[in-house]
Amino acid sequence: MNTPAADVTGPRDGVALAQLVGEALIQAQGHADTEDAAEIRAITDAMVRLLIGAPLHSDGKLTIVSLATEAGLRRNKLTHKHTGLKDLFYALVRARIPVLEAVPDSVRARAAKQQQDLARVRAERDDLRGQAQLLARIVHVLEIENSKLKETNAALEHQVAAQASVPDLTRRRRS
Repeated sequence: MNTPAADVTGPRDGVALAQLVGEALIQAQGHADTEDAAEIRAITDAMVRLLIGAPLHSDGKLTIVSLATEAGLRRNKLTHKHTGLKDLFYALVRARIPVLEAVPDSVRARAAKQQQDLARVRAERDDLRGQAQLLARIVHVLEIENSKLKETNAALEHQVAAQASVPDLTRRRRS
């Protein structure tokens, strides 16, 4: 790539940087036709594909394992031999994550207010859950008391009917 990384703007800054670093490493090592040059080229090409989101041979995750798979190499080539490229890849991945300092104050204030609102709503929810459980217990106790009162009332009505010499007309059959 002939364009310096500083001139490239936008989401592909990491891609241009990876390509430039790969070319610089190949030239600096003086191994234009050796196995190292081929590995470096494969790693930088794999970095580019992963960073732009177009993997060919891996799951597309931004990890060293995916990078090695994408490059067609074993992971230890990156963790032991080409550690500079591994560090570059990690740096490029971190650079893709938005920096918290770049967030405007208005967005931070809105996020803080939303966090406070969320905490308040959660506290209200927990309080309402507690109240609902208490009400359920109260209803249960009242149902038991009501059942006992109905039994007591039925027993008392039966006693009153037995003691009174008045016949129970509700039990008579119609003729």
